[in-house]
Amino acid sequence: MILALLVCGLVVVLVAVGLFVFGLRRRLIQRSGGTFDCSVRWDVPEKPDPSGKGWVYGVARYSGDRIEWFRVFSYAPRPRRTLDRSAIEVVARRLPEGEEELALLSDAVVLGCMHRGTRLELAMSDDALTGFLAWLEAAPPGQRVNVA
Repeated sequence: MILALLVCGLVVVLVAVGLFVFGLRRRLIQRSGGTFDCSVRWDVPEKPDPSGKGWVYGVARYSGDRIEWFRVFSYAPRPRRTLDRSAIEVVARRLPEGEEELALLSDAVVLGCMHRGTRLELAMSDDALTGFLAWLEAAPPGQRVNVA
């Protein structure tokens, strides 16, 4: 009986520590500012797939001429993806369709992009989209920026 209570107590403590570290990581990512909620779908086909498969929820952070993207449900201290401003080409913009509406945040706008030959989609709020497009267009002189 005492062993069962000890094991249960240990499990509760481990879960609490895991949640604390999870929250602390997100706080550290957002500490420097310039972050926004952004879902990503990497290596998407030419034709949009409304099934909602492949979307991963995350937090993006502006970092100079790059965007660092972190998975929300991860303990990794480093970004999962890094997108260079000079390599991002916006090719389409649309609203979520079909089951995508369930996989994404309620006010999301889907932005189809190319990054170094890889097709990807970013889903973010209208406000985040405005900031993202302004950041893309604010590239230093001489850099090519492709915004559709």
